[in-house]
Amino acid sequence: MGTFCSVIKFENLQELKRLCHWGPIIALGVIAICSTMAMIDSVLWYWPLHTTGGSVNFIMLINWTVMILYNYFNAMFVGPGFVPLGWKPENSQDSRYLQYCQVCQAYKAPRSHHCRKCNRCVLKMDHHCPWINNCCGYQNHASFTLFLLLAPLGCIHAAFIFVMTMYTQLYNRLSFGWNTVKVDMSAARRDPLPIIPFGLAAFAATLFALGLALGTTIAVGMLFFIQMKIILRNQTSIESWIEEKAKDRIQYYQLDEVFVFPYDMGSRWKNFKQVFTWSGVPEGDGLEWPVKEGCHQYSLTIEQLEQKKDKRVRSVRYKVIEDYSGACCPLNKGIRTFFTSPCTEEPRIRLQKGEFVLATRGLRYWLYGDKILDDSFIEGVSRIRGWFPRNCVEKCPCDAETDQAPEGEKKNR
Repeated sequence: MGTFCSVIKFENLQELKRLCHWGPIIALGVIAICSTMAMIDSVLWYWPLHTTGGSVNFIMLINWTVMILYNYFNAMFVGPGFVPLGWKPENSQDSRYLQYCQVCQAYKAPRSHHCRKCNRCVLKMDHHCPWINNCCGYQNHASFTLFLLLAPLGCIHAAFIFVMTMYTQLYNRLSFGWNTVKVDMSAARRDPLPIIPFGLAAFAATLFALGLALGTTIAVGMLFFIQMKIILRNQTSIESWIEEKAKDRIQYYQLDEVFVFPYDMGSRWKNFKQVFTWSGVPEGDGLEWPVKEGCHQYSLTIEQLEQKKDKRVRSVRYKVIEDYSGACCPLNKGIRTFFTSPCTEEPRIRLQKGEFVLATRGLRYWLYGDKILDDSFIEGVSRIRGWFPRNCVEKCPCDAETDQAPEGEKKNR
């Protein structure tokens, strides 16, 4: 019901423009091809509807399609939720802990970030996903993650149908030499014969759909595991990068403190319930969040302000140790790098060994930052900005002049 209600509440048809984008077009196209071919193969050539198993199988295929589309459109049209324009904390004293967004003319609530694509400050922003042409955040994080779970499961079912259809239909035409393999071929011996014979066109279409199903299972399945990993920590992708930079800042300045992520509830189950609820509505209002005992409501935003003041941790300097062509999904950088390529419209940058880059944020296997085009690290020089694989670079070693904090600075901090 959530999807249909969100459609009804549209004040105009502008929101439907989200569908007119390469991401939703490709995603919906893959869903349509895999679902349609699975149903056709099942009914015509593999598991007829007049059998009990065939009827159950057909209902399951429809069920996968409905649930996948339901969560997909929920993630797209319900959206992540945005910080109200002109918002400020109830206690005016708390504004000193928050950053101010000039575009939205509002303070950034805890865990919110401004999205350049949506042109709004997004509540609990995780990332902007081109496949739904919207941000993943507070309101749609659960729907987005369920979509990442259901899509591979539905594709596994469809892939099974495709494989069994090709096997049963080709069993009596080709000799595979599998004399020891015993498979129930009763579904292939139909009486009467199928109305449409399983010809070359049907075989090509089934093989193509099988490739899509397997590719979706692997790629989307890995995205699901990445999302679940941060959900069980009650983090977002952006917050995991903030935490990494916080630990780097403490180590660099040799501070006598330990960074504690304030929104970790102490157990995976409690963190899980922060996103997934029986009602489907996430806990809280997206502006205030429960925090770990001993932490401040603005602990993370205070850390962000510290990092913003500290030019060194705002961007971490890396040296390129391996060439990178700028490919979206590079095969020669490892299987994990290939399948965890960021789902974003932001560009990749071409790197050559010996160059330097400044990373401002990143994922486990990818970093985002600027490539410096000359030998100067002075603010304002020409740069190229984009994503690059983490295994192509290494952190620049500290030296006495540039990477060690002076004793006085350590004490002041």
